[in-house]
Amino acid sequence: MAITLRSRREIELMRKAGSVVGNVHRKLKEMAQPGISTGELDRVAARMAKEAGSVALFKGVRSPHASVPFPGAICASVNDEVVHGIPSDKTILEEGDVLSVDYGIELNGYCGDSARTLAIGKVSDGDRHLMDVTEEVLEIAIAECRPGILWSQVAAKMEQRAKEAGLGVVRDFVGHGIGTQLHEDPRVPNYVSRELLNNDIMLAEGLVLAIEPMLNAGTASVKTLSNGWTVVTADKRSSAHFEHTVAMTGSGCEVLTLPD
Repeated sequence: MAITLRSRREIELMRKAGSVVGNVHRKLKEMAQPGISTGELDRVAARMAKEAGSVALFKGVRSPHASVPFPGAICASVNDEVVHGIPSDKTILEEGDVLSVDYGIELNGYCGDSARTLAIGKVSDGDRHLMDVTEEVLEIAIAECRPGILWSQVAAKMEQRAKEAGLGVVRDFVGHGIGTQLHEDPRVPNYVSRELLNNDIMLAEGLVLAIEPMLNAGTASVKTLSNGWTVVTADKRSSAHFEHTVAMTGSGCEVLTLPD
């Protein structure tokens, strides 16, 4: 495992990249209403990346499981789609949907990555609970992160809150280091496992992580659709996804993917 600690200069560059991501999320939240397509949201995200002088990182990514590169600037995952939902003009958002938007860009050689789940109109009480707890789990991680503690201590509190709420913690996809590449060491799980305990991460000043809990209303089990990209819950119940890029500082941590 090759973990890179970033200088203050690098973190400031990542903050600039992160603000582009935050601005896009703010705009898409305004737009995400019943009747709009995820394809339209994708075009806005792609245009805003270009206008900011940045590169949308997801478009063109290849996977050994898919025959075509990922076609969107955003991942737009609706209802039981956990992650890697493909934006499309055929996917029209409806009242009561939950939409998870994941978005990453590179600006001046440094990356930003963030996700949030949006309510389309009025959602069910169960889906609101799912969204609120998933966002809370991310906030718990951010509050706990600081130099000198082990990631397993943070992950344990994240997992505990999710399980108390009766939600499934997705294990197939986890957070990650981020810097000059979108995905860097270390892997950052949202749960405690033997693998994590055997390869635990001591948080240190300059470490930058993309922390991204994905919780399901029912089972934690997921499967990938035939397009090779879109991951869905095994029981077809809803999923939620929240993520921020976070830098460890001398006294705690800073969220880098906030809007201007």
